[in-house]
Amino acid sequence: MDFSLSMEQEILRNSVRDFAENEIKPVARELDEKETFSYDTMRKMAALGLFGMFVSEKYGGQGMDYISYAIATEEIARVDGSHAATVAAGNSLGIGPLYYFGSEEQKQKYLPKLCSGEALWGFGLTEPDAGSDASNSKTTAVLDGDQWVINGSKIFITNASTKLTSGVTSLCRTGTREDGRPELSCILVEAGTPGFEAREMHGKLMWRASNTSELYFDDCRVPDENMLGPRGNGFHQMMQTLDGGRLSIGAMGLGGAQGCYDLALKYSRERTQFGKPISNFQVNAFKLADMALEIECARLILYKACWLRDQQKPFGKEAAMAKLHCSEVMYRCANHAVQLHGGYGLMKEYDVERFYRDQKLLEIGEGTSEVQRIVISRLIGAL
Repeated sequence: MDFSLSMEQEILRNSVRDFAENEIKPVARELDEKETFSYDTMRKMAALGLFGMFVSEKYGGQGMDYISYAIATEEIARVDGSHAATVAAGNSLGIGPLYYFGSEEQKQKYLPKLCSGEALWGFGLTEPDAGSDASNSKTTAVLDGDQWVINGSKIFITNASTKLTSGVTSLCRTGTREDGRPELSCILVEAGTPGFEAREMHGKLMWRASNTSELYFDDCRVPDENMLGPRGNGFHQMMQTLDGGRLSIGAMGLGGAQGCYDLALKYSRERTQFGKPISNFQVNAFKLADMALEIECARLILYKACWLRDQQKPFGKEAAMAKLHCSEVMYRCANHAVQLHGGYGLMKEYDVERFYRDQKLLEIGEGTSEVQRIVISRLIGAL
């Protein structure tokens, strides 16, 4: 086994880390405080090639492997969760469904601008009454001639109401199957379509500088050609998309945990009590040792899951494990980091306060920790 990264991957890590430290870190706290999506840093992330990373160059992508994509997401998350969320959702949830399930015409129409970062795309799955129970979607689409008429709403949709957003992929009920279960299909809805509205959400605990939206469809009409893949394949498409999305969340958890560890180690070496650095006290040294250990284990399971995907091998179980483990490792690392900072860790002028808040969504978004345990239980044959 060779656990080393390629030269290209090492160069990518260093370049994204330098970018995050020099371009994102100086503005992250202010953007979080003001709940502001930054078009300036978005433009710079696009120029760095952080969108369409795993997409073929034929459609304007970077043609990289999934490990490289995870490394880039990890390095952004090491500095700020909001910017990492923009990258992760932009790639796995926005670009992913179009790339993997879109027709050639749809790919040619949408992907080049999404891969260049000129545009963003939303992933309309979650509804007010359909979170973990995603198949219980109430948004309907009725075929009227050669148009789908969509009615319903979505909530907690990332990247869906920015000035750059060119549309969303929406999961809709398009009928009833022979077994009585709902027929679910994915339909592309462009921004500006009459009857479609995306509203930005505010007052969030976490990812305050990322764009989160509510979507409303009121007799929204889109052409039949906007169906993504075959009719009735929507739920399968969404679940496959979430498998990839779990790798993104895993990378965010890993990067966030690394960021917490870096901050905690630096602070504990500088902070003195009773005449010596607090890192010298065994109780604190053990916290740092536990953080280092868990981060190393998290990196191994995430990179293995990404490697399986790159090798076109089944990776669903490992993706669920990586998402679950990395998100919970960040929880423990954020908790230790705040504890090591003491009272200062509760103040906004210290970045660990933001990391502590940002972590929570990782245990909820793209399948809660409880759902991941159900998925893993099924895949190992326990359920």
